[in-house]
Amino acid sequence: MKIVFFGTPQFAVPTLEKLLHHSQFQVLAVVTQPDKPRGRGNKITPTPTKSVAISHNLPVWQPQRIKKDAETLTQLREIGADVFVVVAYGQILSQEILGMPKLGCVNVHGSILPKYRGAAPIQWSICNGEKQTGIATMLMDAGMDTGAMLLKATTPIGLLDNAQDLGERLAVIGADLLVETLLKLERGEVEPIAQDNSQATYAPLIKKEDYLLDWTKSAIQLHNQIRGLYPNSIAYFRNQQLKITATAPLDSAYAHELPDELQNLKDKLTADSILSTNPGEIVSIVKGIGAIAQTGNGLLLLREVQLAGKRPQSGWDFVNGMRLTVGEKFDSPEPVS
Repeated sequence: MKIVFFGTPQFAVPTLEKLLHHSQFQVLAVVTQPDKPRGRGNKITPTPTKSVAISHNLPVWQPQRIKKDAETLTQLREIGADVFVVVAYGQILSQEILGMPKLGCVNVHGSILPKYRGAAPIQWSICNGEKQTGIATMLMDAGMDTGAMLLKATTPIGLLDNAQDLGERLAVIGADLLVETLLKLERGEVEPIAQDNSQATYAPLIKKEDYLLDWTKSAIQLHNQIRGLYPNSIAYFRNQQLKITATAPLDSAYAHELPDELQNLKDKLTADSILSTNPGEIVSIVKGIGAIAQTGNGLLLLREVQLAGKRPQSGWDFVNGMRLTVGEKFDSPEPVS
């Protein structure tokens, strides 16, 4: 089966590599987003899928706007692919492109459609406290993740899973599911099923203001936001910005999902330490573990933070380095410019 692969981030790499090493597939070319400056030095860096393509001596096409790029459209039309595979490419394909390959365009999407259509399904599924997600393959149409479903696979979301953990797991699941989908599609062993649009939910692009932590939210809401938008959730402390990258909600409802050393932590706190009603206040410091903050509802353990310009550090190192004391308070979120 002759394939043109469309994909950009690391999430797409396991699928591309799976196709490259499978005897029944031939990847003809890779289409990916233009190279962008990345990192502290703003060095122009190839996309993860481009790096893989180059290592396999594949043609790489990087149009700024694929729907308007005459050269790329001609190359796609003339290359003779049986199918276009699309995994987190980052641009919308026109009806003209969708109609080029004889088997159509097959997309690997990081949710069980029709839930979480859109750009950030992994992040929003965690932010919303979902207990399960998965991968869906579909035949693409001109809508936003509205095409007919082919196959799906599910995976649980653990209480301490973050977007990076879940993304890595789903990428591997997606690679296997895509191979199964293509083989069954070619043999006529899978029947496309229309999505139920009445059940659709959406996962929009993440905006700067989504990263700000509001301590009046509940402990579980903050915890889900921090792990869903990992590693970029922002708080302010002593007029400094810092990222909070790992937490644990100290509530009996979630205790069984926590590591042993954290399961009974709340029970060990003195009554005085949990009397605060001020969201964002440090109400307790647990030796060897870290600080515990009051939220709008419940207590939140700070397991890992990252000060501006510094490496991530454990909650206990943060306590020691900043000489934290009970009664200190996180600042109110600053507006995003």
